[in-house]
Amino acid sequence: MNTVFFHSLQSEWLKQRKSLASWMVIVGAFFTPAVIIVVRLFHREGLPGLYATDGFWPLLWRNSWESAAIFFLPMGGILATTLITQIEYKNNAWKLVHVLPLSTATIYFSKLAIILLMLGGFFLLFNVGIYLSGVIPYLLVPGVPYPAGSLPHARFLGEDLRFFVDCLPIVALQYAVSLRFRNFLIPVGCGFLLWVGTLAALAWRWNFLIPYSYTMIEYLREGHGNKVASPAVDIHVMAIGYFILFTLVGYWLFATRKEKG
Repeated sequence: MNTVFFHSLQSEWLKQRKSLASWMVIVGAFFTPAVIIVVRLFHREGLPGLYATDGFWPLLWRNSWESAAIFFLPMGGILATTLITQIEYKNNAWKLVHVLPLSTATIYFSKLAIILLMLGGFFLLFNVGIYLSGVIPYLLVPGVPYPAGSLPHARFLGEDLRFFVDCLPIVALQYAVSLRFRNFLIPVGCGFLLWVGTLAALAWRWNFLIPYSYTMIEYLREGHGNKVASPAVDIHVMAIGYFILFTLVGYWLFATRKEKG
C-alpha cells in the first residue's frame, strides 16, 4: 500500500467516524443478539435444558443469522454504502476532493476500502454479540449452566467468510449507483427494489443470477429447500465475479464522468 493511498484511507476513515453509517453498523450488529437476550430472560424457565444441549452454539448461531442474512446484511449494505458515498454530496465537497493531489483510482478505491472495512467491522461485532447472547443469560439467571459443547470456531469463521463474500456484489453495485446520483433516495430506492425482488425470486431456479440473493441463498438452502431453489452454480464464485464487474464498471463511470460533483 503506497503512502498516498494510505493517507487517503485515513482521511476517509475520519469522515465516516461521525456518520450515521457507523452507528448503523453498531446497532445492526447488536440488534439481534440483544433481542435474543431479552427473549431468553423473559422465558428463563426453559434455559437450563437449552444450555445443557450439546448443539447449543450451532443452534444459537443459526437463529442469530436468520435476520442478518435475510434483512440486516442486504439492507445494511444498501444503506451504509449509500450513506458513506453521499458524505461528499451532503457537504458539497466533491469538487474539493477532486482538486486534491490524488488520482481518480485512489479516491475511488480508498472510499470502497472503507466501506469494506465497515462491513468487516459488522461481522466482528455481530460475532461478539452472538457470543454475549449465549453467555449473558448464563451469568444473570441462577441455575443455568455454562453452554454445553465446544464452540466450533473454524466452522463459524468459514461461514462468516462465505457471508462476507456474498455481500460484496451489494456493496459494489450500491457504490457505483450512489456515486452516480446526488439524490440519496435513488440508490436507496434501487437497492430496496432489488432486495424485495430478490425475496420474491428465491424459489426461481435462476435465483443465483440476482446479485442481491447470495446471503439469503446461503442461509436458506440448509433446511429450507421449500423456500429457495438450489443454485446450479457456486454462488460464492458468482458473488466475486459480480463484485469485480460492478467495481470495474463503477470505476469507469466515476472516472469518465464530466461533472465532478
